[in-house]
Amino acid sequence: MQPDPQAAPAATPDPPTRARHRLVGFTLALVAVAYLDRVCISTAAPAMKSDLSLGDSQMGIVFSAFTLAYALFEVPSGWFADRFGARLTLTRIVVWWSAMTAATGLVTGFASLVCVRLLFGMGEAGTFPATARAYARWLPESERGRSFGLAIMTGALGGAATQPLVVGLLSITTWRVTFAVFGAVGLLWAAAWWRWFRDDPHQHPAVNDTELREIVAGGGGQRPHGPVPWPALIANRSLLALCGMYGAGIYGWYFYLTWLPTYLLRARGFDLRHTGWLAALPLVAIAAGVFLGGWLSDRLARRVGRRVGRRAPGVVGFPLAALAVAAAVTTADPLSSALLLAAGAGLAALGVAPAWAVSTEIGGAHAGVVTGAMNMFGNLGGALSPLVVGFCLERWGSWQAPLFSVAALYGVAAVCWLLVDPDERVA
Repeated sequence: MQPDPQAAPAATPDPPTRARHRLVGFTLALVAVAYLDRVCISTAAPAMKSDLSLGDSQMGIVFSAFTLAYALFEVPSGWFADRFGARLTLTRIVVWWSAMTAATGLVTGFASLVCVRLLFGMGEAGTFPATARAYARWLPESERGRSFGLAIMTGALGGAATQPLVVGLLSITTWRVTFAVFGAVGLLWAAAWWRWFRDDPHQHPAVNDTELREIVAGGGGQRPHGPVPWPALIANRSLLALCGMYGAGIYGWYFYLTWLPTYLLRARGFDLRHTGWLAALPLVAIAAGVFLGGWLSDRLARRVGRRVGRRAPGVVGFPLAALAVAAAVTTADPLSSALLLAAGAGLAALGVAPAWAVSTEIGGAHAGVVTGAMNMFGNLGGALSPLVVGFCLERWGSWQAPLFSVAALYGVAAVCWLLVDPDERVA
């Protein structure tokens, strides 16, 4: 049968819009502001200790108060994001943490500082699970590892920029004013997010049918969940291994976020100006590590399968990180120690973005709860790290014991990665 020359040609589909890329841009800005506010206190800590008459163990408690509250509220906040969507959840989170950042500049002593840091951690909990919820709705699976890598990379770069920025501000004003300035930044993000974002990409005017088909065909478009299958979640071996891995890995991360400037000042003899730049180096290395790890895990998952591809960056990176940290402790050269610590941070970060991609994929419609569980254990490890450092300093004056514990736990994280099966879905 010959084609009818009078028949109308088939309609060519419109090229896909790229609204999901703008979503990723919003989350990059979100994480940068989060780390700006989170890291500020580590650089301001020597001035705060002097003004508020705090000891090392008290400062360790202050550092851990935020992280402990953040950890304990991760799962409830992840459930909230699954139930009510990332639009409302992230708006609430950013407004809350901005207020608590500003309030940090109003504290009068140890008790009020701990109280504000606890409230800060409660409010900021759920940032990454809510981001995972948005990614599960808006991104194909093949784009998630890279996107998580970009997001965490941007956070680390924001934290790195914070170190010299705070040093510069402290040279012209007080730490109290510095916290007030940083607290105002997040409110601008929250207003823009509420105005632009929609939880369902089907309801967003900037998303056309072609992009929607790409999202859904790639495993995106996850709908809100029903009741959480808690027994299946608790029995999921891969989730338990991810929780153990993240707790061991983030234990080291929080040394860089909290005590590193003090270590460089007191143990290695750098002045404040050099400390600001050297303390930023591990965060730059983390930024490179998380981006590379996320990109590699997406690429390897397509080439050799998810089971090998998602695990490889962490299985390789964590043992090398343990060796770098151990070498940093034993070297006598201050600059070599700082550079080795930065290398260890970057190598350990290779396993971070793949962990978020795997937890989002095994969680499916329960991505907020599952990623919240993993991040809860990560931040419990993070809460322990500053306490160990503060206790060791006050009891023995030792930096070696806490740094060797970082190296040991990096080894534990590598073993946990071997137990993860990215195809073992929760439900």
